[in-house]
Amino acid sequence: MTETLLAVFAKHWTPGKVKTRLAASFGEERAAAYYREFLTTTLRRFDGVGDVRTIVFTPALSRKEFAALAGATWQLTPQSEGDLGARLSAFLEATLGKLARRVVILGADSPTLPVEYVREAFERLESHPVVLGPSEDGGYYLLGASGVVPPIFDGMPWSESTLFAATLERLASRGVAAHQLPPWYDIDDVASLDRYLAEKIV
Repeated sequence: MTETLLAVFAKHWTPGKVKTRLAASFGEERAAAYYREFLTTTLRRFDGVGDVRTIVFTPALSRKEFAALAGATWQLTPQSEGDLGARLSAFLEATLGKLARRVVILGADSPTLPVEYVREAFERLESHPVVLGPSEDGGYYLLGASGVVPPIFDGMPWSESTLFAATLERLASRGVAAHQLPPWYDIDDVASLDRYLAEKIV
């Protein structure tokens, strides 16, 4: 068993299946191309973080295309079935305490996220069972866990602006201490895309 595992949850960049809010402004093809760019940037920028790195991808039939992005640096793990909570829970059940002692999960929607935030997450997991990175839209851009799978996946308001607050409330009600990272942003609309393009990391 390794010490740290970094996972990036990702969907295939099929037009119409990703970045639907951006697609409303730019069209499905361009929105999908942006998503693929976000994912590629995320994989490149974090390819030295964690002892082991894996892309947790969907659908399973797209393994070949994800393998082309993964190269020799990233492993591949297909996502399980169910909503996002079920898929996150299943991944942590399969890895936490079995493949790695500390697991950090990112999405592909925050490609300019400071690398030091992710490194801090792994460090904080040495003394906290859960680390969360709050996103400015009310969700979270990072989830980290050590020890046991946290009780924050069933009946949560996924994709809603109340997710982060509801997650903290659930953890507090179960007596689980969580460390909070600084806030960052997801790219979900024209304003956040403009911000990304202004600070784009080449």
